Amino acid sequence: MLGVGRSLADVSQRLLRNVALRCQQVQCLRVGNSEIPNHKRLQISLQYIHGIGRSRAHQILVDLSIQNKLTKDLTGVELNALKEEVSKYLTGGDLKRCVSGDVQKLIDSQCYRGIRHVDMLPCRGQRTKTNARTRKEHTKQLGKVPTSR
Repeated sequence: MLGVGRSLADVSQRLLRNVALRCQQVQCLRVGNSEIPNHKRLQISLQYIHGIGRSRAHQILVDLSIQNKLTKDLTGVELNALKEEVSKYLTGGDLKRCVSGDVQKLIDSQCYRGIRHVDMLPCRGQRTKTNARTRKEHTKQLGKVPTSR
C-alpha cells in the first residue's frame, strides 16, 4: 500500500512539473494587438490577426524575406520587423471600427444597401427566395420582421 501511495505522489509531482513547463512554452506572441500562436508556421499564425488573410500574410513574409518557420523560432530582430510591417496595415479594432463606420454611412444615407443592412438581408444582389438563410436567421432571432419596400 505504501508503494502505491508513494508512486501516485511521484506521478502527481511529475505532472505538476510538466504542466508548469508546458505553460511557459505555450505563451503566445503579441503582434498587431492580437496574440498569435507559437506552435504554428508564421504564415498561418499571422492569419489569427483580424484583417490579415492568406495573401497578405504571404506578402508580409515576402517583403521581410523571412522564411515560413515556426513562430517560436523567430529572433528578436525578425519579431520587431514583423511588428513594424503589420502596423502598416489596418487591423484589429481599427479595421472593425472603420467597417462599422462605413456601414453606418450607408444606413444614414438611406441608400439601397443601407436599407438592406437595416433589414438584415443580403445587400450584394444574392437571391433571397431560396437562399440567404444565415442572414434571415438573424431577423428571426431578434424578432424583427423584414419589411417589403
